Amino acid sequence: MPAGHSTGRSRGSGPRARRRAERRRRLRRTVLLGSAALVAASAGAYALIPAEDSATSARARNTASPEPSAGEGEAAAADPVPQGGAKSPEAQKSAASHHPSASPTHSAGTSPTPARPGVFTASASAGSPQGKGPARRWRIEVEEGSGVDPEAAARSVEKILGDPRGWTRDPAYGFQLVGAGQPVDFTVKIATPATTDRLCEVVTPELIGETNCRAGHTVVVNLKRWKEGSPQFSGTPEEYRALIVNHEVGHEIGRGHETCPGPGKPAPAMMQQIKGLLGCTSNAWPYDADGTYLSGPPVL
Repeated sequence: MPAGHSTGRSRGSGPRARRRAERRRRLRRTVLLGSAALVAASAGAYALIPAEDSATSARARNTASPEPSAGEGEAAAADPVPQGGAKSPEAQKSAASHHPSASPTHSAGTSPTPARPGVFTASASAGSPQGKGPARRWRIEVEEGSGVDPEAAARSVEKILGDPRGWTRDPAYGFQLVGAGQPVDFTVKIATPATTDRLCEVVTPELIGETNCRAGHTVVVNLKRWKEGSPQFSGTPEEYRALIVNHEVGHEIGRGHETCPGPGKPAPAMMQQIKGLLGCTSNAWPYDADGTYLSGPPVL
């Protein structure tokens, strides 16, 4: 086409130009809308975050518990929650020990009396004189926590001392049970093995926790022997109790140790039968039913 002439249409007014212009307008509108949305979101976030933090702080202040003691804090630090979300058995036990419902409770009047080692309860029981000789006054005392009833034990020992096979068979001897607070000539104490060892000053290894004794004017009865008898004695625990009482009260009235008089014969009540019978048979009484003293050679 010669210079200076035109078709009457400019390049900017054709269909292609109009489509390009329309795309540019849509692109600018999209950019403007996106920017506006970003500004609005930022402003909303700025407004929301302080409010949420304030609410959280308020809830924290309202529900905060007192600071744990040093012991609680140390326990928690020492046993963190392992993977899986469950506390270890040690941590569960620790938590249970601090929970009020984990501690056992007792209603009034039902709490068990705690045992106090070495503390004795005296029997209140009293009885009539037994035997023909001057009555030696005695009382029974039971160590706390032993499970032995002082009154029942007093009647049991009184029956042993008054038995016709016992020391009252000799007219030189007599006994009388008296109650707590009364003057006595000797005391019978039923004590746990540990207390018996202390009162009896037991040092022989094979006798620790096993034996009875007389210490001064106190007959010390080992609770274990009172309840179980002796493996060397072929009789009931009740029969062995008679041997304990007769042997130790025998010392109180001046009798010394005796040994087996011969194979198959009754062991003397003054024999230390817990150490072995040496061929004799078990026997709990100083006298037989006929009134014969069951003696043996003295132990010098």
